[in-house]
Formats: sequence, structure tokens, C-alpha cells
Amino acid sequence: MSEPTQGKQPVITPVRVVIALCLFAPFVAMLWVSSYAKVDPAFAGIPFFYWYQMLWVVISTGLTMLAYQLWKRDQRARKGGDAR
Repeated sequence: MSEPTQGKQPVITPVRVVIALCLFAPFVAMLWVSSYAKVDPAFAGIPFFYWYQMLWVVISTGLTMLAYQLWKRDQRARKGGDAR
């Protein structure tokens, strides 16, 4: 028998959309090669192509950490715990 849908929380929430965007953004940035396949502007003698990719390593780490923290908070809120 199926449970009543009353009291169930929606699967797609604004927090989960933000989590998805945090995880999806690095893929879009790295797969859109024509946007960064150039030499200029160089940074400390390093062509743009290379430093842009290395910058995305740091950005991806931050976005993944943010997504994880939001996910943990969302799960606690769904279980009725403290949403901190």
C-alpha cells in the first residue's frame, strides 16, 4: 500500500537547485573550451588556457564543499533536526 502524500516534502526544492548548479557549473566551464582556448591574458607568464583551468580546480573545490554543506543541512531539515 502506498503512503499518503500529505506531509511529504517536495523532491525539488530551491536548496537542491542550488546544489545542482554548484555541481554542474564546473562541467559547463570546462566543457566550453572555446571560451578559454587562448593565450592572453597571461598571468605571471602562464597562458590563460592553463591558469583558467587551475583556477577552476580551486573554484570546483569550493563549490563542492558548499554543495555538501547544503546537502547535509537539507537532510537534517527533512528529518526534523536542527537546520544549522
